[in-house]
Amino acid sequence: MAIIVFQHWDLGRPGRLGVTLRDHGFKLDIRRLDHGDVVPGDYDGVEAVISLGGPQNVGENHRWMQPEMEYLRGAHARALPVIGVCLGHQMLAAALGGEVAPMAKPEMGFVDVDLNVTGQTDAILAGIAWRSPQFQSHGQEVKTLPPDSVLLGSSAGCKAQVFRAGLRSYGFQYHFEVDGALIEAYVKHDRGDLAKAGTNADEVLRQSRGPRGEMFSRLADRLSLNLASLLIPGRAAVGIA
Repeated sequence: MAIIVFQHWDLGRPGRLGVTLRDHGFKLDIRRLDHGDVVPGDYDGVEAVISLGGPQNVGENHRWMQPEMEYLRGAHARALPVIGVCLGHQMLAAALGGEVAPMAKPEMGFVDVDLNVTGQTDAILAGIAWRSPQFQSHGQEVKTLPPDSVLLGSSAGCKAQVFRAGLRSYGFQYHFEVDGALIEAYVKHDRGDLAKAGTNADEVLRQSRGPRGEMFSRLADRLSLNLASLLIPGRAAVGIA
């Protein structure tokens, strides 16, 4: 039994989410599709599927992208828990019939995300502030949500920050999984896009070490705990290590 984790580049690690899942007794089967790993051939023994971020974009010609989207679609159809983060959020939306396209202006660094009424009452977002700073690094967005999905949260520049499809598939545009070291690595990589977004590396790092960063970290840990204990059944639910 394992959670399948699709990682798309070196910085796109499971971070704090991975630590929380391991602490709850889950095994992570990390697949580096960009390095030649393959999508599983079936869903036997799969407890959940996580698709992480990456510098790639939906619609680009990557040989692994369509197979991964098909696997996400299949996991959703089987009512397995599915979690998409940034690129994974966009791939999940596209796999389920949504539309992804470039933004007029990228979102980078800490951006306020507001939960709507539905998000405020969603169990997976329990304990998450109705407005909170979330770490962003994206130039594309979900323009149209998949059919039968529900919008849970938005920012001023990106409407589809959080959505739920069915009961157990969740997409998060923001990088709640990153820790301090990953934030610094992202900032170093994203310097050019930070300028396009109207900020800079020094400002993002300053925020990461101040009250906004503290709030982000606390709520990111809470979200990771909710996902591990409420979304994914099995060992976490029954307390088996």
